[in-house]
Amino acid sequence: MDGFSLSVVLADDHPALLAGVQQGLSSVGTIRVTGTAGNSTELIRLLDMDGCDVLVSDYSMPGKEYGDGMTLFSFIRRRYPSIKLVVLTMLDNPAMLGALRDQGICCLVSKADAVSHLIPAIHAAATGGTYYSPAMEKIVRMLDMNGRRGTSEALSKRELEVLRLYASGLTVNEIAERLNRSKKTISTQKGRAMQKLGIERDVDLLRYAIEHGIVAGASQPGMPASRETPHN
Repeated sequence: MDGFSLSVVLADDHPALLAGVQQGLSSVGTIRVTGTAGNSTELIRLLDMDGCDVLVSDYSMPGKEYGDGMTLFSFIRRRYPSIKLVVLTMLDNPAMLGALRDQGICCLVSKADAVSHLIPAIHAAATGGTYYSPAMEKIVRMLDMNGRRGTSEALSKRELEVLRLYASGLTVNEIAERLNRSKKTISTQKGRAMQKLGIERDVDLLRYAIEHGIVAGASQPGMPASRETPHN
C-alpha cells in the first residue's frame, strides 16, 4: 500500500478530544488528518474549501449554522456525496443508532472505546464497509435481535400521538387536557414510548422526534439549531 493515504477531517466541539484523536492517528501511514472543525459552520467551510475522503464527526455539536446529528449528516451526504462518514460519539441510544444505520451510516465508534478503533473504521468507511467499535457492536446486536423495536414503528398510535404533542412543546397536563385523557394515562404512554425507543432523557426524545419528522424542528441547515427542551 505504498503511497496510499486517506485524507481525513475531524469534527468535534471538544478541543482536547480533537487533539487526542489527531495524535492517535498521527502514526498511521494510510491516514492524513487534513483539517479539524469545532462546529458545523467551521466544518462546512472546511469541506467547501478542501473536501476529504473520510469525515470523522461527533453526533452532537449544537448551536451553529448547520445543526448537528442526522440533520447535519443528511446535509453533508447531499452536498458531498463522495465523502464517507464515521460517527465518533458517546451516544448509546438504540433509536439514534438505528436511525444512523437506516441512513446508511455504518461506521460507528464509541468515545468509550479506544481511539485505535477509528483506524479500521476509517478504512472501512473509505471502502463502503461496516465497522462498529465494541460498545457500538453490543447496541447494534441488540437492535438486530429486537427487530423494529427501537424505532417509531414499535409505537402504538396513541403513544406516537403523545410523543408528537410532547415534542411540540406541550406539557403532560396540556396533552391530557387536549386528548381528554388523564395525566396518569399520558405519563404512562409517554413512558412506554421512551422505553420502546430505548430513550431515557427528555432531550433525546425531542431530538428523536425532530430528526424523524414526527414533529417539525428548527434544526435545519441555514436555520437556528437550538431549541428549548419541553417542560416535564
